[in-house]
Amino acid sequence: MLKKHQYFLVGLLIGGALIYAAERIFSDRSTEPPRIPEASIGIKQNNHLISGYPVPDSMTFAGEIVPLHRRDVRERLDREIQVNAFWHSNSIILLKRGQRWLPLIDSILAANDIPTDFKYLAVAESGLDQVVSPAKAVGFWQIMRGTAGDFGLIVNKQVDQRYDPIRSTEAAIKYLNKAYEKFGSWTIVAAAYNMGMSGAAKVLENQRASSYYDMIMSEEPSRYVFRILALKNMLENPETFGFDVDEMYESESLKKVIVDSSIDNWNDFAEQHGTSYYQLKRLNPWIRTYKMNVKQGQKFEVKIPTKE
Repeated sequence: MLKKHQYFLVGLLIGGALIYAAERIFSDRSTEPPRIPEASIGIKQNNHLISGYPVPDSMTFAGEIVPLHRRDVRERLDREIQVNAFWHSNSIILLKRGQRWLPLIDSILAANDIPTDFKYLAVAESGLDQVVSPAKAVGFWQIMRGTAGDFGLIVNKQVDQRYDPIRSTEAAIKYLNKAYEKFGSWTIVAAAYNMGMSGAAKVLENQRASSYYDMIMSEEPSRYVFRILALKNMLENPETFGFDVDEMYESESLKKVIVDSSIDNWNDFAEQHGTSYYQLKRLNPWIRTYKMNVKQGQKFEVKIPTKE
């Protein structure tokens, strides 16, 4: 019984010593929160708080003034700037891809008298990637199968020109021109690309609106043009957002081969031109199977990598 009391007292002494030591250790530490290290790309810090990106004082889209003097318009743009610019990984990829694709799209738009700001519509639609939407819209310009033929694109089991950046841009131009003839406003044309010409016309008529900024729509089209504006702002002024991106994706050295007869096997075609089926498909994603039947009068431009 005596030994049990002795063990109990020894335990109390040891426990008290440990508590005392712990208090001394923690009392010597600063009560201030740890300093947050400087954030990476594009984030400003003020007293450990992350501040937002600035909204420009003025902007235009396709030569049309964005009414940023209006509080509602400014706030709608602000939302898209913060949402898109703070998605840093995506922004960096867009800056890299833009170096390869935007000059090409810009030149095609300019040659067809379309305001070059519409290249940012392609960025908003697809991120300049060969994506397929849940609704089965395809490619840079997210063109539906049902409308592809109306604007000159070939779509079948062997060929899908919606995946061709040049051909799909030319098809989008036809749509944009048709929409501009109808609405006379490039900003409304951009909205119509998202919601359809009939949908845009119905909203304008029912609401007696004359401007995109006065149209009440569902969330996607109501944000759509502002997303394009936010992407334009970021891609044209990356330094404002703190982006300093290395290793931009440059245009590749290619040669073009005109194909006007059927191809029995694209693997054989690739080998004959000193490349592989993988490289052929990578550069010509519109090729959908291992062969292609070419009708009389049809011609296809096939890109082949050249050795540098």
